[in-house]
Amino acid sequence: MPGFTQHARRTLAALTLAALASGMPAMAAEEAGVEPALDAELDAELDALLDVGSPSEPGGSGLRWSGYADLSAAFTLPAPDHWSHLRARAEVTGSGELAPRVRWKLTARAEADGAFDLEDGRYPAAVRRDQRRDFLLREAYVDVGHGDWEFRFGRQQIIWGEMVGFFFADVVSARDLRDFLLPEFESMRIAQWAVRAEYFGGDTHFEMLWVPKPSYDEIGKPGGDFYAFPWIPAGTAVDERKPDNDDLGDGNWGLRVSHLVDGWDLSAFYYRSHDISPTVEALQPGLASMRHDRLHQVGGTFSKDLGRFVLKGEAVHTRGRSLNTFTPAAVPGGVAVGLAPTDMVDYALGVDVPAGDWRFNAQYYGRWLDNHHPAMASDRSETGLTFQAVRSFGSDVEVEMLAVTSLNRSDYMLRPKLTWKFAPAWRMVTGLDVFGGDDAGLFGSYDRSDRAYVELRHWF
Repeated sequence: MPGFTQHARRTLAALTLAALASGMPAMAAEEAGVEPALDAELDAELDALLDVGSPSEPGGSGLRWSGYADLSAAFTLPAPDHWSHLRARAEVTGSGELAPRVRWKLTARAEADGAFDLEDGRYPAAVRRDQRRDFLLREAYVDVGHGDWEFRFGRQQIIWGEMVGFFFADVVSARDLRDFLLPEFESMRIAQWAVRAEYFGGDTHFEMLWVPKPSYDEIGKPGGDFYAFPWIPAGTAVDERKPDNDDLGDGNWGLRVSHLVDGWDLSAFYYRSHDISPTVEALQPGLASMRHDRLHQVGGTFSKDLGRFVLKGEAVHTRGRSLNTFTPAAVPGGVAVGLAPTDMVDYALGVDVPAGDWRFNAQYYGRWLDNHHPAMASDRSETGLTFQAVRSFGSDVEVEMLAVTSLNRSDYMLRPKLTWKFAPAWRMVTGLDVFGGDDAGLFGSYDRSDRAYVELRHWF
């Protein structure tokens, strides 16, 4: 069962670890509470470039358009060498003001990837259809303010986590996992159709959320480079039963409260939902059946600026999820896939350290299973470390090194990256994704998936 075991560990990690991705753009950095990559002068130039009217202009619609277009290419280095990306993408955002304290925003993204035509013989037809092109309505909402309350109606990004690059407490947003954990963090999130009410009063922030028609993770099709369940053979048909939610009472809902106490930013939440990630319920020749478990999740986050560094942490207890088990089947060499329910706790503790032109981030993360089954792919306690070092050279060049390792099997991922902002509205990024270590581990099992990539982006 070694192959099944190592691949199932990948699936477990995809559910728990969104390891620090390929560097966060300014938008994602602001959402996560970290310093944006662009300095203040460059931000001002971009604002001037993108501004097409101000929402505060009396008597005007305040219509504003912005967006970006990029070209990216990625080539997998070890044999069999192949192009894994030749993608063109464009994203456009419109926003404006309908009335005092009534605002709207609409964001759409379209992309096409030529790698799936160029590498036609490598990918099954289902993979090519799924990843050759895509159109996504990323946001479409209206904000209404009244007193200390803000209400948002429509498709929206909802970010509850505090940690840089982790999805532990970020339980609401779905994710596009068709490229594993390698894309920019912000671009992986899939918004939810939701109604959200937020109260802002002094040091307290209270949030109520209802998601009547949830979105779920995009995991791709069997045979893709980073399919979430790579132990399912390429070409297998997948029956993923997503809840209908015809009864509005079956939707997802949650509560979250945040409070400042002596400089400590503390939050706690409860979320009742169908799991955004599918669970393999049964596997038979030619067909895999998947379901979405009904979950109860209780969690909390904290952060504190201690002067020389910022301390952060989060933890989430999940009840209702089942994990796959792998046991020998009756046929020679066969493996039977089963399910075992277990409560689990996901947690992370980290520090952000600014030091002049340098920025450092270190994090310790883990998952603990309450009801561990010997046939599960993971240990009862799975832990790991991430370390990120970023060095800026003026406002134009930034060099980054990211390292992620599992402490259970000592496998690793290294991601050196260079960012060059050669004009106010232009950016070029190039780097490597390197995997190694124990073949039975999450990252070591990708040791034939090292790749080089380059991206050119223009904001408009």
